[in-house]
Amino acid sequence: MLYSFLRIVIRLLLYIINGRPRYLNRKNLPKGSYILVGPHRTWFDPILFALAASPKKFSFMAKEELFKNPIIRWILVTCYAFSVNRKHPGPSAIKTPVKILREGKLSMIIFPSGSRHTQHLKGGAVVIAQMANVPLIPTVYQGPLSFKKLFSRKKITVDFGKPIVVDRKQRMNEAGRAALDEKLQSAFDQLDQEIDPNFHYVDISKKNE
Repeated sequence: MLYSFLRIVIRLLLYIINGRPRYLNRKNLPKGSYILVGPHRTWFDPILFALAASPKKFSFMAKEELFKNPIIRWILVTCYAFSVNRKHPGPSAIKTPVKILREGKLSMIIFPSGSRHTQHLKGGAVVIAQMANVPLIPTVYQGPLSFKKLFSRKKITVDFGKPIVVDRKQRMNEAGRAALDEKLQSAFDQLDQEIDPNFHYVDISKKNE
């Protein structure tokens, strides 16, 4: 209930602040469960991914420090978040999302780089997709990179790529993960070019250093 209510409120506020967002290639979204994967460019891009793929509901990972506050913990859990220790993820970082996806009620949003401040892809998303037997949907966001910039009315765009199915028999050794990472990165680049051929992402935190 809270998830649906917040989705309506955030959608309305976003429209007032920034105008109507542009969502491209929603036809690529499967009917069943899947994982949205994309480069992590701002703290609110998971919210925009979830809005763009509505009415599908999503679970997501959140750092365990956020769960220490009881009020924030209640909000996160009610909105289908689960905690992950970023420094020492442990088996639950794979088992929990796999279990959620296998249940078939929720999809998931995962940023393979794990951080807004690195573009290096990690293999967790492809392993989860393989174990849960769900496709990966490459997704990119272009638009304002800070809350303040949202008021500039610069257009928000979210673009969905074609599903990438991870073969259940594919070996997840270093070579196998590297090949899938390369396929994902190529899909991200293609989507970025589709939105804006001149696009170049600049991390605003490093830009201000």
